[in-house]
Amino acid sequence: MSPHRVLIVEDQREVSRLVHAALETLGASLEVVETPSGEEALLDSSHNLVDMLVADYRLPGMTGVELMHKVQKIHPRVKTILVTGQTDPGIRKEVAEAGADAYFIKPIPMADFLSAVEHHLHLVEKGPPTGPLSIKTGIQRGLPDLLAGLRREMTATSVLLLNDTGRILARAGDLPNQENEVALISSLLTIYSAEQKVSRLLGQKITSTWYVFDRGANDLVFAPVGLTHAMLVFGKGIAAEGQLLRTTQMFSEVRTIIEQVIGETARNISVPQPSPSAPPEGIEPLFNAEQKKPIPENVNDFWKKAADTHKPPSNPDMLTYDQAKQLGLAPKDES
Repeated sequence: MSPHRVLIVEDQREVSRLVHAALETLGASLEVVETPSGEEALLDSSHNLVDMLVADYRLPGMTGVELMHKVQKIHPRVKTILVTGQTDPGIRKEVAEAGADAYFIKPIPMADFLSAVEHHLHLVEKGPPTGPLSIKTGIQRGLPDLLAGLRREMTATSVLLLNDTGRILARAGDLPNQENEVALISSLLTIYSAEQKVSRLLGQKITSTWYVFDRGANDLVFAPVGLTHAMLVFGKGIAAEGQLLRTTQMFSEVRTIIEQVIGETARNISVPQPSPSAPPEGIEPLFNAEQKKPIPENVNDFWKKAADTHKPPSNPDMLTYDQAKQLGLAPKDES
């Protein structure tokens, strides 16, 4: 089998070398070529086969999107991955909607990048199991690996696991427009909260409602996970007609595993409990002190002891009643 030829087009040498080194870790038969500009990439692709194009958006002479379209005319079956470090929402939208097989925001998440390369070049001999994973396998893999596997299987852009406060517990991939991430999660939590209220009114303990947003640049599938978590999958065409059933099946399998992993994790958290036969440390001396507390015989005795214990501080500018009486300053008794 001839090696797959991967063309990296990146004007930043350190980034190009990093991507090249990462591709070498796959252990597959790959021929990796680096070029710093779109013009050199076109020249190379006009003389050589290109199985995959990895291009930065910002290149000398042309953008990565323009280069992708030109290379596709030469090699219609080429797989493309776009990369950008631009923060401008318009550029990120252009990259997301350009029609590439995958795209990533710098810094490049290498685990997801390599998974995309393996998937689109069919480097993995055996794909992930089609049936549901066991709870033991799920715990060993961990939540990030589970989400990364779901993202790879669905060719989704990102998969996120949230708790009921909106905190992202695990994720695989980033949303195309990260500036809207907080607003999007906040809006989804509003839906989630309303769903919980309706479920309580209907007497349902666990909700199973799914929310599907389609027919846009990217589709979104959002569903609760247990009572206190929710998961969303974001990607191009994942909710399209003919694809939604497969998306729902894979989503359901992973969601069930995540519910079990969350439950197992909670059960494995040990909280030390005090011994029921003895009061907690530090309490028993208080009990003993309470038992030894003196009880005054009468009120006068109690106040006498209190006066002896807490004598007022001496002040040379103040006279006692006896001293004032001796000096004739005290009022006379009216008896």
